[in-house]
Amino acid sequence: MQSLNYSIGNINKIVIHIVGNKTNDESLVLSKHPLVVDTDIEELLLTYFSCQFKSDELFSFSHDSDLRYNEVYGFVSNIFDSPDLFLSNSVDIAKHLFEKSSHPRIKGGEFYVVYFENCIINGEYVDAIGLFKSENKDTFLKVYPSERGFEIESLQGVNINKLDKGCMIFNTDKENGYIVAIVDNTNKGTEAHYWIDDFLHVRQRRNEYYNTQNLLSMCKNFVTKELPRQFEVSKADQAELMNKSVRFFKEKDTFDIDEFAHEVIEQPEVIDSFNKFRGEYQRNRDIEIADSFTISDVAVKKQARILKSVIKLDKNFHIYVHGNNQYIKKGYDETTGMYYYQLFFKEEL
Repeated sequence: MQSLNYSIGNINKIVIHIVGNKTNDESLVLSKHPLVVDTDIEELLLTYFSCQFKSDELFSFSHDSDLRYNEVYGFVSNIFDSPDLFLSNSVDIAKHLFEKSSHPRIKGGEFYVVYFENCIINGEYVDAIGLFKSENKDTFLKVYPSERGFEIESLQGVNINKLDKGCMIFNTDKENGYIVAIVDNTNKGTEAHYWIDDFLHVRQRRNEYYNTQNLLSMCKNFVTKELPRQFEVSKADQAELMNKSVRFFKEKDTFDIDEFAHEVIEQPEVIDSFNKFRGEYQRNRDIEIADSFTISDVAVKKQARILKSVIKLDKNFHIYVHGNNQYIKKGYDETTGMYYYQLFFKEEL
């Protein structure tokens, strides 16, 4: 399965728990009954739960020894097997999240556990379980009529267009850890690992997005770190090779390692270095990149933003290299004791 084409059906069951930060002496407050919502609220909740999932980067539950020991995998499997056990297993999931909320910067908040019916995933109807946490509150202004005209007050609430943390688990491919889509829009530091790594303990699925993303990241590491270590190359040469790599992915529909090496790297000794680096890169990061795969345009677009070929000159200038490196020359000025670049062009745009 390459990318996820899905739609969320209807909410069958929903429960809300409050999960605080254990280290900060915040509480875990567990609901005793599922929530009853009317049609209008259900529509708002569906908007909130589905607003920011990206369908190309997919995950599956994992465990270092045996998948059965992944806590969330076990709890959601119990629910899928016996929906009547929804409430008790939602409590177990909330307790597990509470135990993993130990970093002092993790915010407490409402934790939603939702059972969805009639979801469609790549043409197949399946049930799904959603785990969502709201950590941030927005301020809203409420204007209402009064005897003197109008009154205004401020309210704190959840913005239904800003999902802080989310996880959709589709009841398919159970033996391989289900298909899981994830959102984490809040934590960017050390504490960011608790939702994906500590709580869910998932790994990225090896689809076209996975292969494209990792291959381009590997190319960047090779060009910027390994290539100048083994060969005498200029920054302009590095920029040109990075541009050729990105251009290859933008122009091709499929990737083949031999074709890439022949068209982009070209020089036999550099190809040998690249292949050796590729093996070490995969072993060091515990990943496996296929030799050939369908290229993900979404992954190329995302990676291209961070693979810009830039020559940084002290703190004064940045040169963005988009084309032929024959039009940029490096030199040294003995009078000033400084290096310089010459740029050749036909017209200013």
